[in-house]
Amino acid sequence: MKKVFFYDTAIGRIGIAENGAGITDLFFDEVDMPKGSVLEETELLKETAKQLKEYLEGERKNFELLLCSEGTKFQKKVWEALESIPYGETRTYKQIAEQIGNPKACRAVGMANNKNPISIIIPCHRVIGSNGRLVGYGGGIEMKKKLIDIENQPSKMSQI
Repeated sequence: MKKVFFYDTAIGRIGIAENGAGITDLFFDEVDMPKGSVLEETELLKETAKQLKEYLEGERKNFELLLCSEGTKFQKKVWEALESIPYGETRTYKQIAEQIGNPKACRAVGMANNKNPISIIIPCHRVIGSNGRLVGYGGGIEMKKKLIDIENQPSKMSQI
């Protein structure tokens, strides 16, 4: 059974879910809670919210969390590729398709991006169109822009 809790953040209300082994979902408030889940805050959810807050404040570049994403073998391969995109950088759908060894799968990569259950932590916001434009994001293009802008700000860590 998944446990879910909601947190107010600098970018709005976010829901985070875990299954006892790791984080399974991160979603924006408009999305319904995962089926079969209960509203309960756990230590893992608190830690995830803490790391998310640090990320949104420019104090964290990498998440140190156990993830339990649920998807097809192809989706998981795409999500693994997304996790390799460095903080502050972007890749195109075509580059991700090439990285996973399937250069013609740009649309399928886009669909896998769309199904990413752990948004932000698995950084699908770092994937852009081949023309350099911000396209497609479950939280909306404005949210995608906010996340990219956060990553393009001078790091608070480098100012210490």
